[in-house]
Amino acid sequence: MVDACEYHERTKLAPDGIAEVSGPYDPSNEPRPSKRYRDVTKRALPGVRPPQAPTLSVVAESRADPLAGSDQPAPESLDSDTLATLCYAASGVLRATRGPDGGEIRYRAASCTGRLYHVDCYLVCGDLPGLPAGVYHFDPETFALDVLRTGDYRGVLAEATGQQAGVADAPVTVVATSTWWRNAWKYGDRTYRHAFWDSGTVLANLLAAAHALDYRAEVVAGFADAPVTELLGLDPEEEAPLELVPIGAETAVNDTSGAGSTAGGSAAADPPAVEPIDPETEPYSSETVAHPLVSDAWTQSRLADGAAVRSWRDEVLESVGQRPAGDGQRIALDPVDHETASARPLWNTIERRRSCREFTDEPLSRRKLGTVLDRATRGVPGDWNGGVGSGLQFNDAYVLATDVAGVPDGSYQFHPAAAELERVGDVTSDDQTRLALDQEWAGDAHVNVYCTTDVEKVVEELGNRGYRLAQLEAGLVLGRLYLATYAHRDLGGTGLTFFDDRVTDHLSPRAAGQTPTTLFAMGVAGE
Repeated sequence: MVDACEYHERTKLAPDGIAEVSGPYDPSNEPRPSKRYRDVTKRALPGVRPPQAPTLSVVAESRADPLAGSDQPAPESLDSDTLATLCYAASGVLRATRGPDGGEIRYRAASCTGRLYHVDCYLVCGDLPGLPAGVYHFDPETFALDVLRTGDYRGVLAEATGQQAGVADAPVTVVATSTWWRNAWKYGDRTYRHAFWDSGTVLANLLAAAHALDYRAEVVAGFADAPVTELLGLDPEEEAPLELVPIGAETAVNDTSGAGSTAGGSAAADPPAVEPIDPETEPYSSETVAHPLVSDAWTQSRLADGAAVRSWRDEVLESVGQRPAGDGQRIALDPVDHETASARPLWNTIERRRSCREFTDEPLSRRKLGTVLDRATRGVPGDWNGGVGSGLQFNDAYVLATDVAGVPDGSYQFHPAAAELERVGDVTSDDQTRLALDQEWAGDAHVNVYCTTDVEKVVEELGNRGYRLAQLEAGLVLGRLYLATYAHRDLGGTGLTFFDDRVTDHLSPRAAGQTPTTLFAMGVAGE
């Protein structure tokens, strides 16, 4: 078994060691990017109701309840139409094209490393209009729910989270999982990192869609893993739960009459017994290659029960893993306010999003850069912060900028509270490419945004579970960077990987002891 620090060290990429981490992959054995059950009942989902709220407003929501303190009426009860909308926004199939070999390539709503789409969404709900209580798996291929259990099992999740209020009161909770092999086929042992990057982009979309519809939603990272695994009928050596997202509430916060109970009610105090299930699924590929380092790292980060969850949650500090500001040159980015920001609706942004590979030589606007960074780093509501985010807690954001109007070429630490860049060193487009696994898109993009954390400090303070949290925060920022970037008509971006120690060296001495967690390259998009 490996702890998180050892796992992270062993999965760093270096110019002469990529094959040792990722290994060769067999194109003929590529796994199917979706889970197919055999002989389970399916419930077709209705059409979606696209939310029209502006992307740059909802993507910056840092509160679990977007209506807290407002006079707006509570949203209507969650129903099957709402769930269809949320599922589609998180991981629905947007479009399909033909690949070079003539095969079909299906593109999902949220970005995923290598388009391998190893993150699945499960729903655990009470009785809702159009959907009886049960445990379901969302199948993006058929846009339907696979019925795994019937009955109200929300109490299992409430107990697993130590009776976390958001979960106990939610009509439905989404559980995000990763099937290791579906990513490890290409990325090997780095899959445990990718699990949180890729679930982060999925959850960024899910939160934005839920908040656009005015529903309460937050991310829950603290839960007892075994009960959730058993409820979904998973083998954690192959597929394991990563996060929970409770959506909606039994009674809206701004409803003082007591008459605002939503469909679904609160989680049952005595849920049905969780009998073992092992539904048969189709093989993903002709051969599955085990990557024990990945499942070992997940196993070492498990929490045993609700009491252990409460204890761990109490240990989460206001911030850990970050570096204090220095006295370098400051540049104000002046992000636009909500009144003058782009009003592109969330739905249009999700459908427009791509992984951009062509950028123009046109300089990026300083204010657009500031707006994207501001919206992506406001903080995510989670069980670790009481449902109210306040900026980054476990990562710093560094910006490598070349050819940004009003910003001298250089490497900067971004300070979210002040929306300012602080210069920490020089950079060229060749440096951007060299750090990003020699991928030319990084240098072409003009702006590279790195999240970094101090893994040793995070694990020292928060244990192996803290490593999940730091990687997840970076993944959520990555997802929000995508959305905030594509809310601007002329911008594009893509997530990339990197040579870990090269990035640390480049950003030192400020980032000494830190390590990169995610990278997003952005700029003015080419045709």
